[in-house]
Amino acid sequence: MVLAEILHAHLPRVGPDATIRDAVDMMDIYQFPALVISDGDGRALGVLTEGDICRAIQQQSGLMPLAGEPALKFATKEPISANLEMEVSDALHLMLARGITLLPVMNGAHLAGIVLRVDLMQAMLSDL
Repeated sequence: MVLAEILHAHLPRVGPDATIRDAVDMMDIYQFPALVISDGDGRALGVLTEGDICRAIQQQSGLMPLAGEPALKFATKEPISANLEMEVSDALHLMLARGITLLPVMNGAHLAGIVLRVDLMQAMLSDL
């Protein structure tokens, strides 16, 4: 099974000018713990997770001072990504080895979707 078969195509994403407030709103709307920051051409500029925001809150002593800050400032820039044809098991091993929770899936230079570790585990278990 390959990533193209299981990815989240309708994913939360924001543009490079999004603020932390925008990012939290988008995560809430989608009920998703992470999002991709992408440019107008669909290239992934960064990945922002709920954990990234929580670490920033701890460093800033609260959420309110962060509300207007650029989301990209706290995101992982140039995230590790995969292509549509990567095997699910290979993607899981990559994510575990690199300690990442979200993997952007690219169709050439454009963002096709994302997968979470739990998506990969579920796909592997359903293949049994």
